[in-house]
Amino acid sequence: MESLKQRAKTLRRDTVAVYFASRDPRTPWYARVLAVVIAVYAFSPIDLIPDFVPVLGYLDGLILIPAGIALTLRLIPAAVMQDARLQADDSIAKPSTWWMTLLIILVWVGVLALVVWLLLPLLKKAR
Repeated sequence: MESLKQRAKTLRRDTVAVYFASRDPRTPWYARVLAVVIAVYAFSPIDLIPDFVPVLGYLDGLILIPAGIALTLRLIPAAVMQDARLQADDSIAKPSTWWMTLLIILVWVGVLALVVWLLLPLLKKAR
């Protein structure tokens, strides 16, 4: 059980570290894009597969996010990840998640605005 707790802590730290690594100029652009997508998805309250779907609902938390983090870690240079992990440890020690909450809200508001903007012409034609 202790090993499982340690893995969960490591995954949390690496998720935050991946976000910090995405902001580092030494990180390749393709690793940055993947890192941002993985970090936003990991911290987002909205899942690709809803949790109420039996068995599949927990796949994202148990398989998709760790697999995405593992892939991203392979793309980011080791020196960058070392620095990012130190930043993540500091960040977790003094939590300040208001910026991530704001980012997630802005992303979902943007998606909603895009959907409305795309559907509005269709609704006008239907009348």
